[in-house]
Amino acid sequence: MTDAAAVVIGASGGIGAAVADRLEADGRFSAVRRLSRSGTGFDLEDEASIAAAAARVAEGPPPRLIFVATGVLHLGQEPERSYRAMTAEHLMRDYRINTVGPALVAKHFVPLLPRDRRAVFAALSARVGSIGDNRLGGWHSYRASKAALNMILKNLAIELGRTHPQGLVAGLHPGTVDTALSTPFQKGVRELFTPVRSAAAMLAVLDGLTPADSGGVFAWDGARVPD
Repeated sequence: MTDAAAVVIGASGGIGAAVADRLEADGRFSAVRRLSRSGTGFDLEDEASIAAAAARVAEGPPPRLIFVATGVLHLGQEPERSYRAMTAEHLMRDYRINTVGPALVAKHFVPLLPRDRRAVFAALSARVGSIGDNRLGGWHSYRASKAALNMILKNLAIELGRTHPQGLVAGLHPGTVDTALSTPFQKGVRELFTPVRSAAAMLAVLDGLTPADSGGVFAWDGARVPD
């Protein structure tokens, strides 16, 4: 696939870097564009920054994979264990990064995807974003922002299905990965993945999906996460 590029948003993070490394190693893309705040000044909370990055990508080989590997869980605000701990600031922070950011990436990058061949838009989601699978409650801001992301992905899949017959939109649950995001919550985890293992598993899942799967959220092992 010498005429196509992959774009990894959040490529300075543990999972994003591992995804970009894997894509470069397997050689299927002629270019892997790494975008991140620390590496390229890409700001997920600044739409002008997103639009500018898309314009730069448009100058090179057309992307056939856009992988959004961004997200926030704590960073100074611990997940709420009770509704009593909810604040507008925390809710809006998680929505801006976990939902609005990927939505705006789709707005500016999806138009770059080819319409006559397989093209993929994927974003990191989380099993806790499943409404049907929620048995414990808590983690209100994170759960709600990921559930909202899943709806954005579903909407995007419906729209893309009309214009990109071979297009695929998917949310991906990476498992519990040994990164800064999960560090405070690793106690008792049965299976802790390295970023390299998680990246390989998620890319293998994407390889096995078809347009009929578009709009779904899939775990690292290929199992579909309930809506």
